[in-house]
Amino acid sequence: MVTVAVPGGTGGVGRTIVDAVRQTRKHIAITISRKAPQTQDPTNPVLVVDYNDVDALAKIFEQNNVEVVISAIFIFDDTSSASEINVVRAAEKSKTTKRFIISNWGIPTPPEELQLSMQKARLEVMNEISKTTLEWSQFYNGFFLDYYGMPHIQSHLNPVNFVVDMARKIAVIPGTGDEPVSLTYSRDLGSFVAATLDLPKWDEAFWAYSETTTWNEVVKRAEKTTGTQFKVTYDSTEKLMKGESTEMPSYATDSYIPRETSRILQARFGLFVVHGLFTVPEEKALNRKFPEIKTTTVQEILDLWKSK
Repeated sequence: MVTVAVPGGTGGVGRTIVDAVRQTRKHIAITISRKAPQTQDPTNPVLVVDYNDVDALAKIFEQNNVEVVISAIFIFDDTSSASEINVVRAAEKSKTTKRFIISNWGIPTPPEELQLSMQKARLEVMNEISKTTLEWSQFYNGFFLDYYGMPHIQSHLNPVNFVVDMARKIAVIPGTGDEPVSLTYSRDLGSFVAATLDLPKWDEAFWAYSETTTWNEVVKRAEKTTGTQFKVTYDSTEKLMKGESTEMPSYATDSYIPRETSRILQARFGLFVVHGLFTVPEEKALNRKFPEIKTTTVQEILDLWKSK
């Protein structure tokens, strides 16, 4: 049995990981957060911490016999990376903590000219943890598949529209649309994360995916499943390189991300697709190591839109 602490455990990815660890029925998951929930769930108590207090964090890890920290802190700037760096320092100071998964949950670090501020902030965390004695890793899982089943899918993630808007039957495809892209259902990711707790040795990066396909293929299947022809626009690599992208209607209405930020992210993420950064190499994936984990297919998610 391993006790796992999940900083950022009240967020979408964090809650998914906590659920997956508990579902193993052999490991313990502890939710760590800087904010107290409006109501405490007795089955999922939240330990409220100050990420600036390294000594107090280390004490919490020791008091709860935390062996593994799996961070789901949303890293997007220097302030959030500083929080995770303090968690790293606390884990290093803790006498019980030996392993650490840093918060990534996406893609490898892009070339410098393509990096967003969030990726630069994550590099600061990687630099800090590389100085410790902790065994550490991170997860590369492409893009989340959950977004294409919302609101009809069980998911803790917040909705995001990227490339395909299932509700409006619209697609804005980066590049040619034939570039491979790996899509991962968050619950599948949680299963892979939980499975690594039993590995005697960790790699410095774990890869996992539900299905690798192309955006052209996703749209083709979506049209067949819904019986509706989608309005499809292609954004060329040249357009994306200028930081431009075709605006999706959801930017102004649905997204929790500001409209202008959504447009910029759409262009940059489009370049990630073109450069193959959302592709999980099959030969490196945990799918081979854990064939008993049955992953969700893109078609299973699209089927949620039948007759809708």
